[in-house]
Amino acid sequence: AVVVEHRVEQVVDLVTRAVVLETGGGVVEDGPAEEVFRRSGPRLAARGVWVPGLHLVVRRRAQSPAGEPLIAAEAATFRYPATSVDALPSTDVLLRAGEALALTGPNGSGKSTLALCLAGLLRPTSGEVSALAALDPPAPPRPLWRWRGHDLVTRVGTVFQDPEHQFVTSTVHAELLVGPRRAGTPEAAATARADELMERLGLTRLAGANPFTLSGGEKRRLSVATAIATAPKVVVTDEPTFGQDALTWAALAELLADLRDAGAALVTVTHDEALVEALADVRLRLTAPGGSPDRAVPATTDAGPAVGARGLASDPAEPGVRAER
Repeated sequence: AVVVEHRVEQVVDLVTRAVVLETGGGVVEDGPAEEVFRRSGPRLAARGVWVPGLHLVVRRRAQSPAGEPLIAAEAATFRYPATSVDALPSTDVLLRAGEALALTGPNGSGKSTLALCLAGLLRPTSGEVSALAALDPPAPPRPLWRWRGHDLVTRVGTVFQDPEHQFVTSTVHAELLVGPRRAGTPEAAATARADELMERLGLTRLAGANPFTLSGGEKRRLSVATAIATAPKVVVTDEPTFGQDALTWAALAELLADLRDAGAALVTVTHDEALVEALADVRLRLTAPGGSPDRAVPATTDAGPAVGARGLASDPAEPGVRAER
């Protein structure tokens, strides 16, 4: 059996041989797994390999209190027409400027569904998801699902679970210009932003490549870059660190932290506990369909009261899900 995996620690007990490949071709190391990592661990880690026992430390929690509320979900649910089970249980959550929210839980628990509702791309079956005054000055608050694409592109950026679902051009560079052009950004500024994001995420050498020909990890980084090219106030990402080596993972974590620290509200659907530990200020944990949702747990080790969309402390016996700080 052959296992291709960046997160070596997850499979190291199952393998007897480790082959470390060079970027662009060739073999860096080949031998018994334990011997390879014992002999060359630090050198491999410096090249981006997730070496068991050598953990890359990134910790970028917010250094200042969260800002104004931007989006509120109130008793939001979603049920796909072909099913009899709610894909999303009744959920209250508030997105604030300068705060990172991690959505966690098992597959099928509604994380991606909630993310799409918060991004304005799904209409809740019941309840509401609304943009608040700091994001959408006209009053009263507008349901986010009613927004046109032109309104969303400058204020809410979305990274889909499948990167291919958001690619619409034939080159990496052109892909990064789509959003800024749609938003009316001057060409020189749009090009400068595209160049900056490619450099930061290791995509510059791929500027002329077709997005659909990239590796899985490269596609993921490009999908994050396209979502933030217009500097939106809210960024919703679904598994943004999937398929990354240790160095590109760190680049993504730092980029997302910079967005949060610049005042964006950040929502991240993830199974990556390292990313939650590095970045999340708030964690919202969903449970499997049909079950009673867990009460949300704090993203830090300091327990705090659960805060729902109305800013009220939640009752542990109350049904539904609320975010906790």
